[in-house]
Amino acid sequence: MLLGMILSGCQKETNDELESYKESMSSFYDKLSYLDEAINGIDPESETAVAQLLGYLDEMNEAYKSMAELTIPDEFSGISDIAVEAADYMEMADQFYHEAYDNEFDSDTEYLAGQYYQRACSRVLVMLQVLHGEVPSGEGVTVTTQDSIQFSTIGTSSEE
Repeated sequence: MLLGMILSGCQKETNDELESYKESMSSFYDKLSYLDEAINGIDPESETAVAQLLGYLDEMNEAYKSMAELTIPDEFSGISDIAVEAADYMEMADQFYHEAYDNEFDSDTEYLAGQYYQRACSRVLVMLQVLHGEVPSGEGVTVTTQDSIQFSTIGTSSEE
């Protein structure tokens, strides 16, 4: 009976961690949606358009950083590298957007920023697909699965 209580306690902790992660990711996606709408709502003719854009991109960068720092439950361990990549790409995008707009406009730097931004977004999309239980798809996405039957223990020296 003690073993059952311990196991159910561990399972509850795992479920709590999983639910907490899902809630955090839902908040992250809500934040991205809000920022996307805000960016698309900027009047490009406004004198403050560039400052608004860069401010929203800074907020987005912070959201990505926070997302990448979340503890990913074992059920989603396959996306841990993708989360870090997404945050790294968003940081580069933010940096290059600032370089493109802070001084004299530079279209090459803006293009580079856009490429990093697209990479960050594509990784976030893959993460969303995984969190929804879908098999990720898209350009440049490779899915590798492992079949539990193929796992084996480390053999003895006579088997090797």
